[in-house]
Amino acid sequence: MKVYFTILRYAGNLRKFIIPFAITSLIAGVFGVLNFVLLKPLMDILFGQVGPEKLQEMAALPVSYNISDLFYGTFARISIEHGKIGALQFVCGTIVCGILISNVFRYLSLRLLEGFKVNMVANLRQAVFGKAINLNLGFFSNERKGDLISRIITDVQEVENSIANTFSAAIKELILLVSYLITLFVMSWHLTLFSLIIIPITGGFLGVTLKRMRHNAGDSQERLGNLLSLMDEAFGGMRVIKAFVAENFIQNKFRFENQAYKKSLFAYASKRELANPFSEVISVTMVAGLLLFGGSMILNNDGLLEASAFITYIAIFSQVVRPAKEIAQAFSSAQRGLASGQRILDLINQRSEIVDDTHAVEVKSFEKAIEFKNVSFSYAADREILSDINFKLEKGKTVALVGSSGGGKSTIADLIPRFYDVTGGAITFDGKDIREISQKSLRGRMGIVTQEPILFNDTIFNNIAFGFEVPETSIVRAAKIANAHEFIVNQPDGYQTVIGDRGTKLSGGQRQRISIARAILHNPPILILDEATSALDTESEKLVQDALVQLMKNRTTLVIAHRLSTIQNADEILVIHQGKIIERGRHDELAAIEDGFYKKLVTMQEL
Repeated sequence: MKVYFTILRYAGNLRKFIIPFAITSLIAGVFGVLNFVLLKPLMDILFGQVGPEKLQEMAALPVSYNISDLFYGTFARISIEHGKIGALQFVCGTIVCGILISNVFRYLSLRLLEGFKVNMVANLRQAVFGKAINLNLGFFSNERKGDLISRIITDVQEVENSIANTFSAAIKELILLVSYLITLFVMSWHLTLFSLIIIPITGGFLGVTLKRMRHNAGDSQERLGNLLSLMDEAFGGMRVIKAFVAENFIQNKFRFENQAYKKSLFAYASKRELANPFSEVISVTMVAGLLLFGGSMILNNDGLLEASAFITYIAIFSQVVRPAKEIAQAFSSAQRGLASGQRILDLINQRSEIVDDTHAVEVKSFEKAIEFKNVSFSYAADREILSDINFKLEKGKTVALVGSSGGGKSTIADLIPRFYDVTGGAITFDGKDIREISQKSLRGRMGIVTQEPILFNDTIFNNIAFGFEVPETSIVRAAKIANAHEFIVNQPDGYQTVIGDRGTKLSGGQRQRISIARAILHNPPILILDEATSALDTESEKLVQDALVQLMKNRTTLVIAHRLSTIQNADEILVIHQGKIIERGRHDELAAIEDGFYKKLVTMQEL
């Protein structure tokens, strides 16, 4: 139940919802019961069960706020004055009015419920997405995107479909059920006590079933997350699938996950649907038992129950089954919602490994240098990625990182904006440990251009502006500096051209130049360039390299280079191999070292 009530908190102020919902549900329930209670006087009229003496006695009832006395007094007086037809009209009119009032308040309660549901789901989805977007980068390296999307979309939808409906059943249907039971006790406590014998049997059955259903629900939601992950990977890597004729391989993987999801879903559904026939059998058995027990009381003429009262009792008791079934069905369906709710809360409660210190400071500018002091780092405790890294990136200087793939170059670049925290040593920003600086202000001083430009399915204008509200003149100026303006204006809609998912409507060089234009617009004092030209052809590389030269003017730059020709003018080159700096110096100095690692790299690229 902890999961249940935690989820409900996202609906806002529950008191503002519960009180009016309970009132409207109560009024709807009371008038709904009243319509069945009126069956008794209706049958008394039709079958002549009320004689003149009884009518005179009822007509003599004093006028009061007691609804029962008021109704029967009015009923008797109309019967005396207008006969049975008049009394019949009065009862039928009262039934119509009762139905009208009941349904008006039922509609109002449903409006309140829908407002409650949509508010809870919107707040919950916003909270899940907000939490996910603020988690550290390492979290996304370990999680599958499809599973995260499944939690934000399908799990939240399950919460709406089950937990919110259960909350409704717990109030509205419970009020209706209690109203029926009170009425039944008033009419005949003998029959009502007899009918309550079945409650422990039903409760025990539902308890065992619900426990098994929650396990199946959790498994099915995990399987659905796997399916979404597989689809995301397949659609994102369609070029590779086609190139390697791997359609059957992917289909078989999808078939395996789809069948597993089907089995878990069927196991859940088979137990959920068992609740309906079970409650149906129980209810019919109870009605048959009541007919036997109540019929015996009437046939024995023991005076405990009139025939019209017994028929009314059976009619009301038949209505008890519906809210009871709704409650049972809601709580059985809630197991899927609770499993989804647990998955959502697991994400919401996920602790980010990168958090601001309680006394974190804001940095407004970059004045001196970024320095690595004896830095070591590992993603896992058993494998060290970086070891004893020491270097200084001074303001206005360019430091280049070169070396073989997997040596740790990109990891060094990721540590500067604090995508990860060092496991040993420290990185300082103008002499202050970056762990003592707020992440927002630290990253606000940096611009990052990666090997694979990250663009969004939006216009070119919005991709360059990304996160900023700036005039078009600033966008055009940034695009011109990045050598992007010419190809942009040749697009069908110019700067308002939508570039497709991840910018697939543009070439690699065009995507990279838009990414550079974005960095130019943000005007950061520090640049991190992660192999920004390595994936481009010669012509595109020349255009992008010219744009990077413009971008790097008067800025502090860390460059991860694949092509050594692009970093010959760097102030310092660090050769990274197996997580360590094995050589350092300017291009000419390193190229002159016989049997040096850097010289080997230069020789290979010259070939």
